[in-house]
Amino acid sequence: MPKFHVEKSILIDAPLSKVYKCISDLNHWNKWSPWLVLEPEARFKVAEDGKSYSWEGDRVGSGEMKILSEEENQSVDFDLHFLKPWKSQADIRFELSEEAGKSKVTWFMDSKLPFFLFFMKKMMVAMLGMDFDRGLKMLQDYAKEDQVYSHLDFKGETNYPGCTYIGITRGVAMDDMGQSMEKDFGTLMEFMADKTDKISNEPISIYHKWELVKGIANYTAAIPVSEVPDGLPVGVVTGKIPETKIYKLRHTGKYDHLGNPWSAMMMMQRAKVFKQKKDIHPFESYVNSPADTDPKQLIADVNFPIK
Repeated sequence: MPKFHVEKSILIDAPLSKVYKCISDLNHWNKWSPWLVLEPEARFKVAEDGKSYSWEGDRVGSGEMKILSEEENQSVDFDLHFLKPWKSQADIRFELSEEAGKSKVTWFMDSKLPFFLFFMKKMMVAMLGMDFDRGLKMLQDYAKEDQVYSHLDFKGETNYPGCTYIGITRGVAMDDMGQSMEKDFGTLMEFMADKTDKISNEPISIYHKWELVKGIANYTAAIPVSEVPDGLPVGVVTGKIPETKIYKLRHTGKYDHLGNPWSAMMMMQRAKVFKQKKDIHPFESYVNSPADTDPKQLIADVNFPIK
């Protein structure tokens, strides 16, 4: 069976002892686990000593994890068993150290794919790497502030009225997407500063293509308009999203955690909770503005057009 390795790190501005406790006491895991957040109603049971837990959900599957060994403030080793959607085992390790006055955490996984999924090795490593990144960002919040600012509200099926938009389309490395989109929306809002009467709805980002293995995303940062203004700047395009039925998932919290609703929606699609329309690309709608909103209270809707 094909072996694979995943490894991700983060620097957390919190004491090593605090970070170590968040990892080694499994009572904390349902607060920052990148998987348990995707299905809040999943069943999660922790042993009395806090050194093992089991989970079961309709979408996150089921399994169990236990601590094999630990060195205080230095490392924790786990044995992880997945029972559903297929049986597999993984070796998990966290290493902790002090770096530049902060706590460095490195998360490792070594496992094997079932033989019939050999062709998915690169995709699996990319997807798990994204999961680890999401989890480490939530661990960072939790260790610093005892709370993760990422709440999912599954709004369900509704209708989107459609829109005409002006926007900027580009392909960028996923790690650079936040900075790139901030610049693009800045350009668009500057152009529309004296034309606000033509803005017809909240800003959106349309995601045309994800190349997970390459770490590249193709998107359009867009502003819906009642009519397309004259004199569009170079590089600004126009387009339309037709009226369509959508499944909406609302995220409240820091934009750093927007990977959570996207991962949840993709998991729901695989679980056939809804059937996506392939000819209309999924998009984010920004309900309030980062210019005048506490990052912990930012609201963004992830919308998947459905049949």
